Amino acid sequence: MPNQNKLSRKLTKFVKIRIGMGLLHTRQQSHTIESIRDTMMSLRETYPNAGAQEMVSLLFHERAMSVSRNIVIAYFANYEADLVHQCKACRLQRKRFWAAGVNDLFAVDQHNKWLRFGLALHTGIEPFSGCIMWNPQLILTYYLETIEELGHMPMVTQSDPGSENFGITNSHTMLRQWHDPMLEGTLQHRWMHMKKNVMPEITWSQLRHRFTPGFETYLDHGVESGWYDCDNTLQRCMDHFLHSILDGYKDRINNTMKRRDRNKVLPHGVPNLIYNSADNFGALDFKIILQPGAIDHILSTYIEFGHFVQGCYDELGHPLVNCQSAWTVYLDLHHVISQLYEQLPPMVLTDKDDDSLLLLENHKDLPFHEDDGAYYMGGVGGGLDLDESHLRQLDALIQEDEPSLAEDNLEGLNHAGLVVWEFFG
Repeated sequence: MPNQNKLSRKLTKFVKIRIGMGLLHTRQQSHTIESIRDTMMSLRETYPNAGAQEMVSLLFHERAMSVSRNIVIAYFANYEADLVHQCKACRLQRKRFWAAGVNDLFAVDQHNKWLRFGLALHTGIEPFSGCIMWNPQLILTYYLETIEELGHMPMVTQSDPGSENFGITNSHTMLRQWHDPMLEGTLQHRWMHMKKNVMPEITWSQLRHRFTPGFETYLDHGVESGWYDCDNTLQRCMDHFLHSILDGYKDRINNTMKRRDRNKVLPHGVPNLIYNSADNFGALDFKIILQPGAIDHILSTYIEFGHFVQGCYDELGHPLVNCQSAWTVYLDLHHVISQLYEQLPPMVLTDKDDDSLLLLENHKDLPFHEDDGAYYMGGVGGGLDLDESHLRQLDALIQEDEPSLAEDNLEGLNHAGLVVWEFFG
């Protein structure tokens, strides 16, 4: 048996170190509805629709405050009773989505609700874990940066039909063929028709509810003040603000456990934990490790380096961009870019569309079959689902999770009876 006194001393020392670093638990911070009021009012300006669970997450990730859900609910009852009454349950249409494991596929989609500001968003979701793989902004660049940072890629990607996704389709197909020449002639991308690209649609719905109302208020303020003109190409310098804010949103969602759903068969937990430790959740990981030189080949084929806005931002000294400083940084960037623009010689613009991109030729789609309304759109088994070897791996994971009932493992336990497993029918 382990020495309980030794463990207790180590734990006490750890607690002292944690307290010395200012890392206090929820009870130790001892927040009340009055102590969080100013912070709650500030967050409410940016997140007008946030509920109790969302607000607890915002307090922790954006303000480093650990507040219990009960305190937040009590605050709502005292100071936001009218908003509580306005909150009504919406009727949702349930849709079934089937993924074989982590990195089976990335689902990507575009969002056009901000076109009035000259902004088009795009995101990628890993459906099995629920991770947002890149923030909802640029398309091919962020996909390549994401898999380069991860060091691996999924088996397939999927999206709605549209030329905006040709870059991801072409680059992912070329990368998969780079690692497996047997895939030559087959697109490693699924085109989702009839609104079957479910996971990104859910993400957009949550973004619209959680994030965009407050952010649109900031954008409207810039338009009404005459600072922001969506018809002016120099508005691209807003990207730095958008990038940093959406990166924060992505990190918060990926590190927060989702509300438990009895209709969900996939693992329940923090998305990042599921994604990075699939075996701990009894799941398989189908990631393909990237070989050296693969990303560089795609970058040299499709990406133009060195956008001038980044150079201007570097010239400003990389100022911190948040909700308070956004328009100040934007106006400073706009001033620098405008001065550079005035120094350019007159040029004749052609009608050539430099951003046009064609889909790879002579490539067929992955196989697809639908059985009694259920369909699989991943890349396992060449697009046909799990085979016997995968099922044996899953059985092995289940076997590892089962507790050992050997008498040696029970020795020293002072109990009348040990409940090892419990089932509810």
